[in-house]
Amino acid sequence: MRRKKKSIGTGLAAALAAALALTLSSCSTPTTAPASQRADAASDAKGSFGPVDCRMAKCIALTFDAGPGEDTPHLLDILKEKKVHATFFLLGRNHVLKHPDTVRRLQVEGHEVANHTWSHEILTDRKPAEIRAELEKTQDAIAKITGRKPRLMRPPQGRTDDTVSGISKDLGLAQVLWSATAKDYSTTDSALIKKRILDQASKDGIILLHDIYKGTVPAVPGIIDALKKRGYTFVTVPQLMAPSEPVPGTVYRP
Repeated sequence: MRRKKKSIGTGLAAALAAALALTLSSCSTPTTAPASQRADAASDAKGSFGPVDCRMAKCIALTFDAGPGEDTPHLLDILKEKKVHATFFLLGRNHVLKHPDTVRRLQVEGHEVANHTWSHEILTDRKPAEIRAELEKTQDAIAKITGRKPRLMRPPQGRTDDTVSGISKDLGLAQVLWSATAKDYSTTDSALIKKRILDQASKDGIILLHDIYKGTVPAVPGIIDALKKRGYTFVTVPQLMAPSEPVPGTVYRP
């Protein structure tokens, strides 16, 4: 994110629509579905379960990118009321540094705090030292606030390759992509955001939203209520894999 927050949407809008198709174009590292990771768990696996065992229940993970922002505290109020835990992929510069109390609250309230790079650079366009700096600086900034380094990261626009995977492995980070997105960078229509997510929701899926856009947070209560009526239980990404645990360097995609 070389740009100010408002222009994140401009950069994302052009690329996210085709991101999943381009994500692994130069990456020989295979993707693994969270459900497959869960099914292959060793008998002594120690991954922590959430409210249910996703081997038995109909689970889905709610994730938010590019925050925290001004609306994140309200989002946390909603999640607390709905008794839902989510996974937050945080940007370092202008977000983690600007909202340390919100980052601390994310951890205290049981959400998974994860890495979305320092400045939203497209990692596959950067040199190895720059990739490492984008991830390491965010790791350190989050750890300074929460006392714990993240174990998950989401590459901006979903762009990854073997170099990104290798550096992620070195830093203890698993990569997490998604199966449902509302393209909420392109609209402030909360009803449309809700519809797009409900149309794409699936068992063991991972929902991608952004808590920095004005239409998103108002859509969340309706998304949660509707999916609960369909029998879904919301879990964090690591809970989706339990009893297995995220493996550093692995690319997870439902």
